[in-house]
Amino acid sequence: MHPSPHSLTVAGRTYRSRLLVGTGKYKDFAETRAAIDAAGAEIVTVAIRRTNIGQNAGEPNLLEVLPPSQFTILPNTAGCYTAADAVRTLRLARELLDGHALCKLEVLGDQTTLFPNMPETLKAAQTLVSEGFEVMVYCADDPIQARMLEDIGCVAVMPLASLIGSGMGIVNPWNLRLIIDNARVPVLVDAGVGTASDAAIAMELGCDGVLMNTAIAHARDPVLMASAMKKAVEAGREAFLAGRMARKHYSADPSSPTTGLIGA
Repeated sequence: MHPSPHSLTVAGRTYRSRLLVGTGKYKDFAETRAAIDAAGAEIVTVAIRRTNIGQNAGEPNLLEVLPPSQFTILPNTAGCYTAADAVRTLRLARELLDGHALCKLEVLGDQTTLFPNMPETLKAAQTLVSEGFEVMVYCADDPIQARMLEDIGCVAVMPLASLIGSGMGIVNPWNLRLIIDNARVPVLVDAGVGTASDAAIAMELGCDGVLMNTAIAHARDPVLMASAMKKAVEAGREAFLAGRMARKHYSADPSSPTTGLIGA
């Protein structure tokens, strides 16, 4: 049985939802769970350096709210600025998650922009893939480096739409299209989505999915925004599959029939 065109397949596993969500920045774990349920997300990403999933005994554990039996936990390396730190963090995550191989790699370049450090990202990706990790990787919207990450063996490339947490939306759709058109693995927009229309545009461009956190968690009503994002990703995917009409600059095209009119 072939996967539905509406489903997402990553590292050989198929998911109904193409919306991936983060678990940080909410007021509490209850709001986190409510927003993720409203988003319909099946993959949730967790910053190992900032969220307890068992490494801090006696503290509230996110896995009690989002059990791995119900969600695919995607540990990430947010807050890492070197390849060595990122690799060390994901080795810890794999131990805490009983050998779980799927992960999200991000190696940041500086604390102001949170832009990816691509030389360190490539170095970390090589090490992690060689150790059997299934690496989804946050990267610059550079089609050459995206192909390099794919050639290393990453299972998905995740170019930023704009800076992490900026809510600026997709600032360079042309680079995204270059990455999408040449990729042999899923391409997911990661970082910069601000509202539902940004998510829809990403999907209309042909992205395989969207990952977001701040756009939902920092909305006035996070649960309602999560619901909006779910619909936007689904609508954008349907529009991509349907194929939009051609743009016709300076040429009107009546939407009503022009034959059989009175006096015609």
